[in-house]
Amino acid sequence: MTSATAVERSRKERSGRKRSVGGRPARPGRPGRPLDHGAWFLVLPALLPILVLSVGPLLYGVALAFTDAQSGRTEPTEWIGALNFRDLLHDTLFWDSFGIGLLWALGVTLPQFVLALGLALLLNQNLRFRWPARALAIIPWAMPEVVVGIMWRLVYNADAGILNETLRDLGLGEGRDWLTGLATALPAVIVVGVWAGMPQTTVALLAGLQNTPRELHEAAALDGAGAWRRFRTVTWPALRPVALAITALNLIWNFNSFALVYVLTNGGPGGRTRLPMLFAYEEAFRYGQFGYAAAMGCVMVAVIAVILALQLVGRLRQGGDE
Repeated sequence: MTSATAVERSRKERSGRKRSVGGRPARPGRPGRPLDHGAWFLVLPALLPILVLSVGPLLYGVALAFTDAQSGRTEPTEWIGALNFRDLLHDTLFWDSFGIGLLWALGVTLPQFVLALGLALLLNQNLRFRWPARALAIIPWAMPEVVVGIMWRLVYNADAGILNETLRDLGLGEGRDWLTGLATALPAVIVVGVWAGMPQTTVALLAGLQNTPRELHEAAALDGAGAWRRFRTVTWPALRPVALAITALNLIWNFNSFALVYVLTNGGPGGRTRLPMLFAYEEAFRYGQFGYAAAMGCVMVAVIAVILALQLVGRLRQGGDE
């Protein structure tokens, strides 16, 4: 090879590297530049509702937590720093409700996921009347929480509720008042939460199951893998990202529950079902302590941020392992 030929080849290689950045051909005459200003007008309709309805009230609530804002007060609202948070640290009632909220969120989310996974696996099979069954499975999801709460109050009614009537007919006792008993109120409300939220989890898991290639199941079956082994080695790895995402969202939604428990028990009996959101609502709108209630909201937002961060770290680790 002559030196002239080698020099020409070197020039071509350098020009090829200039044309390709990150494996993509460069656009001649168009250097890299930021997003076109006109594109912001397309994004703005989606950003405005988020800024006005979510970010704005959130920032206002955080600012309110550092004030002594109260209802019916004639004096100007004053900045008191972290005094509300200091009082909150010593408020045993709030931390009791916080523990009840965690117990409620876990008690609803875990059974909800297990039952929804079983239902999704069943609805994913090639069975008769599969489509009507799928439609019936999402009915609780389509019902408003207030309607669900009223319906289940009738089910749990001590005198004429269908649950107590069924127990009497089966000779299992005279029944009890499920929503006012200190030992039964929280479990009874958790059952309603599982029933109301299970369809949403089922739909998400069913979508993940349908995206799993059938060829993988057929190949595993040809290799002699049983149903459990196929689930463990084929179904679950493909379903795990969806399962992690929906579980994190369910934890957040359940921890922030308000309407369902408010209609069922209003936080009773004796505060046994008083979730943090109910406690903050009472402080704000029953006792008029807006600044103190805003501090409670900030603590709950911090908990949600921690849950989201843990979920994000799990996803990043999972992506790194892949």
